[in-house]
Amino acid sequence: MVFEDPVSRRLLEQIVRIAPSDATVLVIGETGTGKELVARHIHALSKRSKYMFGALNCAALSENLIESELFGHEKGAFTGALTSKEGWFETADKGSLFLDEIGDLPLGLQAKLLRVLQEREVVKVGSRQPKPVDVRIIAATNINLEEAVAAQHFRADLYYRFNVATIHLMPLRERPGDILPLARHFLKIYGERLGHDEVKLSPGAELALVNYDWPGNIRELENAIHRTLLVCPGNRLGPEDFKLSGVRAPEHVPAVSVDSLETALERLCEQAPPKLFEIIEETVIRIAFGYCEKNQVQTAKLLDISRNVLRHKLELYGMLQQVGKRGSVLHLER
Repeated sequence: MVFEDPVSRRLLEQIVRIAPSDATVLVIGETGTGKELVARHIHALSKRSKYMFGALNCAALSENLIESELFGHEKGAFTGALTSKEGWFETADKGSLFLDEIGDLPLGLQAKLLRVLQEREVVKVGSRQPKPVDVRIIAATNINLEEAVAAQHFRADLYYRFNVATIHLMPLRERPGDILPLARHFLKIYGERLGHDEVKLSPGAELALVNYDWPGNIRELENAIHRTLLVCPGNRLGPEDFKLSGVRAPEHVPAVSVDSLETALERLCEQAPPKLFEIIEETVIRIAFGYCEKNQVQTAKLLDISRNVLRHKLELYGMLQQVGKRGSVLHLER
């Protein structure tokens, strides 16, 4: 669980509180936000963790197949049923069952699922004999179930049964503090798989990742990291390697940072050192050049000046040769 953003931290606290109970859980979130990961974490923190965790995508199978997958079937129940088969409810007995895309479950199956939840027993397809089951349900959806109920696409009684403990999983764009930790996590995973040692992101790449909206959420970020590692040589990735379209402009510097800078400059003016402007300019360029790992294109973009102007300043202050005068250091009192 890579949850570093404050929003994610609060969500993790909610998961920790919910997990030990047997309450049915509904995880709501966009596609690719990690709903199954949350479900697995709930299971891992519960008293059912030593038993099976089953997962079924309700949107991936036809109505007949879903019924057989959920409840099982008897031999000869339908064409092709050559043997008796347990469904997920029986297989995950005493464990947890994750039902993804529950909003796409057909109405007929919704009624049967509701009965299983109420009676805690299943009847296989082709059988009349109920069998007790003890399964915790964790459901997930990317649609608004209240609207689905109003449109009569989802049963109200089943919605109320699911809506016991609800977890709203925010999209990645609304928890930006998770973006870089997730990116580094995927860099490590795919770097090891592909034989790349200690692949790192340049400051420009980090800025581009944070300022991209990630409509596909974590899944898109994972795929972007994987794809970039496949096609880009070297162990440092730049913003141009990711081919991200629609990157937002960086947010404005917070007012508190500007105020702090103004205060520092006022104190420096009080000291009145010789060549004050050169000291300030050289310090800004040196810090920006180091932050961008001595990449002139990224430094010029960061400072919003042309590369020719930047190169002239770098030569003036002896930073291209990495020798020469080191520049005056600002000693600012707090």
